[in-house]
Amino acid sequence: MARIELQGAFTALVTPFSSDGAEIDWAAFEALVAGQLEGKISGLVPCGTTGETPTLSDAEQREVIQRAAALVKGRVPIIAGTGTNNTKKSIDFSKAALEAGADAVMIVMPYYNKPSQLGMQRHVELIAKAVSAPIVLYNIPGRSGVELSVESTLALLDSCPNLVAVKDATGNVNYCQDLKRVAGERVTVLSGDDPLTLPLMSVGASGVISVTSNVYPKDVSEYVADALAGRWETARSKHFKMLPVHRALFIEPNPQPTKAVLALKGRMSAAVRPPMVEASETTRRTLAEVIASYEAQ
Repeated sequence: MARIELQGAFTALVTPFSSDGAEIDWAAFEALVAGQLEGKISGLVPCGTTGETPTLSDAEQREVIQRAAALVKGRVPIIAGTGTNNTKKSIDFSKAALEAGADAVMIVMPYYNKPSQLGMQRHVELIAKAVSAPIVLYNIPGRSGVELSVESTLALLDSCPNLVAVKDATGNVNYCQDLKRVAGERVTVLSGDDPLTLPLMSVGASGVISVTSNVYPKDVSEYVADALAGRWETARSKHFKMLPVHRALFIEPNPQPTKAVLALKGRMSAAVRPPMVEASETTRRTLAEVIASYEAQ
């Protein structure tokens, strides 16, 4: 298995669409990736929830990963979201993503099915056995309806040698601190909630898979780097400054607000695919005010 460095700020990429949502806007996608590299982002995560994967075709998902890999040219790792609530399909998606150029795959806990802890473990173990690449688990009970326990994560570390990291979007610091207390350096934890990045890093997380960095890759990268270097006062100051932005980007379902901000900045259309809807006028006004306030500081 190839080694992969998972430390710093990684961007959960949005997928830009044409104004009617019918096609992927590849010019906007290329500009988005270029901006991420210019902002010194540590890695890219295409085809996650932020990328509206449930509404992408299999061919579109593969092309998103292929194009990202071609643009990045190995400068930063690409972690492709390939998990579903169907184990076989997750294996197929993972193999396809790796063939398309991904360096690692991210596996969300199976949603809607509501499997037991043993069921979640079995799901991950079958995927890990089928692919030799590094695997990042995605623990997000607010969307999946199930939460992988610390005990189950520890069991998976024993049974899956290619399990290297967890994206923690549990919504609090308990999972991260309890996992790191026992597992230590056996596993990397990355925050999956922008507002909780610094709190999670204070108990052992190594960075973030960020939504906000779609808009501000340089700013997110810098305060994560500050925290990693032990410059906590500086990191905290930047974190507090950015906190209203983090929160504003989730006042409607993700990625509606993020795309609205990127549209305000002229980087892509605000289009999302059903069942998502474009951010409301009220939300767009709020976002414009928050962004203007942040950039004026």
